[in-house]
Amino acid sequence: MSIKAPIAKKINKGLKTNDNTRNDPYFWMSERDNADAIKYLNDENAFTKSVLKNTEKLQEDLFEEITSKIKKDDSSVPYKLGGYYYFVKYEGEKEHPIFCRKHNLDAEDQIILDVNKFAKGKSYYEAGGLSISTNDQILAFGEDTLSRRIYTIRFVDLTTGKLLTDKIKGVSEKAVWAKDNKTVFYVKKDKQTLREFQVYKHVLGTPQKEDKLVFEENDELFSVGIGKLKSKKEIVIHSSSTTTDEYRLLSADKPNEDFRLFLPREAGHEYSLEHAAGYYYILTNKNALNFKLMRCNESDNSLINWVDVVPHRDNVLIEDIEIFEKFLVVDEKENGLNRLRIMSADGSSDQFLNIEEETYSIYVGTNFGYETDILRYGYNSMTTPASVIDYNMITGEKTLLKQEEILGGHVPSNYITERIWGTSHDGEKIPMSLVYKKGFKKDGNAPVLLYGYGSYGHTIDPSFSISRLSLLNRGFAFAIAHVRGSEYLGRNWYEEGKMLNKKNTFYDFIACGEKLVEDGFTNPKQLYAYGGSAGGLLIGAVVNMKPDLFNGVIAAVPFVDVLTTMLDESIPLTVGEYEEWGNPNETKYYNYMKSYSPYDQVVAQDYPNILVTAGYHDSQVQYWEPAKWVARLRNLKTDTNQLLLFTNMEFGHSGSSGRFESLKEVALEYAFLLQLEGIEK
Repeated sequence: MSIKAPIAKKINKGLKTNDNTRNDPYFWMSERDNADAIKYLNDENAFTKSVLKNTEKLQEDLFEEITSKIKKDDSSVPYKLGGYYYFVKYEGEKEHPIFCRKHNLDAEDQIILDVNKFAKGKSYYEAGGLSISTNDQILAFGEDTLSRRIYTIRFVDLTTGKLLTDKIKGVSEKAVWAKDNKTVFYVKKDKQTLREFQVYKHVLGTPQKEDKLVFEENDELFSVGIGKLKSKKEIVIHSSSTTTDEYRLLSADKPNEDFRLFLPREAGHEYSLEHAAGYYYILTNKNALNFKLMRCNESDNSLINWVDVVPHRDNVLIEDIEIFEKFLVVDEKENGLNRLRIMSADGSSDQFLNIEEETYSIYVGTNFGYETDILRYGYNSMTTPASVIDYNMITGEKTLLKQEEILGGHVPSNYITERIWGTSHDGEKIPMSLVYKKGFKKDGNAPVLLYGYGSYGHTIDPSFSISRLSLLNRGFAFAIAHVRGSEYLGRNWYEEGKMLNKKNTFYDFIACGEKLVEDGFTNPKQLYAYGGSAGGLLIGAVVNMKPDLFNGVIAAVPFVDVLTTMLDESIPLTVGEYEEWGNPNETKYYNYMKSYSPYDQVVAQDYPNILVTAGYHDSQVQYWEPAKWVARLRNLKTDTNQLLLFTNMEFGHSGSSGRFESLKEVALEYAFLLQLEGIEK
């Protein structure tokens, strides 16, 4: 027996801002632990299960198919840190990693943290922020048991394998060690907003209530993080907003002294720091939209003493650097593609790593060593599995250390990857990366899944996915729309897709969909779209603007109730996001955000088939955003297409913490797409 679609009750709620009043009949859902809200979520889950009941076997088959390709007993490439080689391994059907180390590569493994043991009996468990004391004897790590990214830091004596009694609660996952091997620094979160705003100092063996506050960030636009520079000589506190950075430094062997300010914050000045051989290296956007690399002597870091190492270029974005004794490696992006530039310290050579594929992803790997000629980097593409490679910067020799193994075999040449460009509403050319299996016909009669994100300057580089093979092998093509709001084509690409330019992101995505139809990859009856979180905002806006372009869409944990969220300063992330979306307490931002906010722009029209996912414990996109959106869509839409909401009542923003369990939601999403295509197995 089929279940009827849930109809959420309406309780009119007037929300007045800037002399404008919105009626929100589903505002009541935002009362956490509201019994009616929980019932509504459970009713929607039951409805989704009922509608997709005929796909249950397909979901099981997809889950088995995907997991059967994953190597069960696997381990990462070891890296050297201190007196040990560290690596992560997985065993059999176990869901969680086992962190290990050994004195040399031929020695027996020493398990420093088996996450499976800590996760036993818990519906959710994540361990992160692992940090080893400078004498290699104590491990600090953060654990999250609720999936709201609120951690408790714990400590393991690696000489005995036993947990210490110290527990630091309500914090970020990472602890940073001073050289005395007993003092750690950590970041505390605000209980309500979860903003990371205080740095404390803890001495092992003492209760948390005695910890000393060493820094507090009072500006709600900013959050703080901690770390160490590559030289390991200094501990850093990093205050950052979307557009501004500030660093404070402390000698790691003087934990009882005060942190010193590196450079006072200046609105709009973004920079990052490294330290090596008596110099600070500063990656800065000061008078440099795409960033430039500068350095100064450690004895005087005043701005007047900064000198260019790699100057600014209008067409090249510098994303990161890695410093060695004899070489400087610059990770930069030109025309949408990353490249690793290797410059010798003496100026005798300046070269780029050679890449043969048309579209790909390359990045600097784990390089703790300074006095080495070996660069470790990662590489993959939409056809090539993830690879870890060592590159000799003197001889040019490459050594493939590991490539992700696909059980059952994978032949990259059986798949084709390419890049095409659509044209947006203002004439801007928008790139897409595509992959499909050989034999795919561009006759307009094949399914395509178009993916997008486009916020925070976060670029989705083309990369390999084991699970995606299940779509490609069933005739789908997969495309990534490199829309404005990312930094795919440089920093200006980001600036043109945020604040009062945000609609460019949506227009760009629509242009990419239309280009796929125009070039014969697909047609509107077989074009699908996917986006999550801020990418879910993209999907929500696009289906309001151009619903007839897609047959189906998936919006995962979507940020769709933009105005209500950005007007509620008690919700995690809100104030800190003013520099991304604008402050809706100001009329110009309020009106602009209202004009695209998916929840506010739902109208009586036909919509495509829609699957929405949510997490009840989500700290980034509260569960009521997707729930309210679905309720309003169900009330106003004029079609009979599927509208489904699945809320994971145990997890948060990122879903399950297990390496296999999380793939069950992927199987659900794929089954939703395949049944729309009439593919039953």
